[in-house]
Amino acid sequence: MTEDRKPLSSYRAPKYWPIWFAMGVLRLICLLPHRAVLATGRILGRLAYCVGSSRRHIVQRNIELCFPKMSSRERHTLVVEHFKALGMMLIEMGLGRWASDKHLQSITVIKGLEHLRKAEEDGCGAILLSAHFTTLEVSGRVLSTSLPFDGVYRKNRNDFITEIQRSGRERSVTDTIEKRDIKKMVRNLRAGRTVWYAPDQSYNRKGAEIIDFFGVPSMHTTATSTLTRLGKAIAIPFFPRRLPDGTYEITLLAPLENFPSDDPVADTRRYVGILEERIRMCPEQYFWIHRKFKDLPDDYPDYYVDFDASK
Repeated sequence: MTEDRKPLSSYRAPKYWPIWFAMGVLRLICLLPHRAVLATGRILGRLAYCVGSSRRHIVQRNIELCFPKMSSRERHTLVVEHFKALGMMLIEMGLGRWASDKHLQSITVIKGLEHLRKAEEDGCGAILLSAHFTTLEVSGRVLSTSLPFDGVYRKNRNDFITEIQRSGRERSVTDTIEKRDIKKMVRNLRAGRTVWYAPDQSYNRKGAEIIDFFGVPSMHTTATSTLTRLGKAIAIPFFPRRLPDGTYEITLLAPLENFPSDDPVADTRRYVGILEERIRMCPEQYFWIHRKFKDLPDDYPDYYVDFDASK
């Protein structure tokens, strides 16, 4: 434990008791058969849909923007299914923390692992270029049973939540890297290590460019191109999904050719295009709950202005 971190056992104040209680309940749920675990998650997601009106509105807006050809009934169904996926994600965070390797391997198929094995054999650093799907935590844990990699995390405003997230991911990864610590990412890549990296969430205007996401202008970081070049690494697109029978599929695509190019914006468009293809395969499992289209320049629409005005 480094100096700037406190062990979970140090968070004993009464204000943390509800979180400890929730973790205890989650631990018990994870002891259930897998189908019952996911069914519990779907119920939690349905409840969140009913009570979380502010987040529900954000999801509805994002889906309206990205899938304008859907009927209102289809969009409503997708919103509901997304909240169910969020509920399952919550439970799967527990699986990622406490389930055995044997159990997780028995319910997961990994495709394309040879691409990552070759990079390891060649001593080449590799970026596992992914995105924020609701199967994020459990897929990372499963993949770690096959090959080691480092994981990037984002600090939460609540230090206790940050430590729960980080310590949970340390069950899966060799090292954790705060997303702003580019120097450490580059250093690890140059050492021939693999770094899991998901650059799809909205970014402010610094270091980002406006690139269409499902035809809608959105801020995207171009740092992936720079990170790959400085780390002398290859980029391997990596996408998980939850299958209808409750099992999981993890797909590692072939390393991107001619990546990075001399045009970071073109490189980012290429990544976004791949991401859109994977989202279309399981749209309910993408992370629609955050404001994907925020922080645009003033001459662009504010897609969430009516939400802020209603507060």
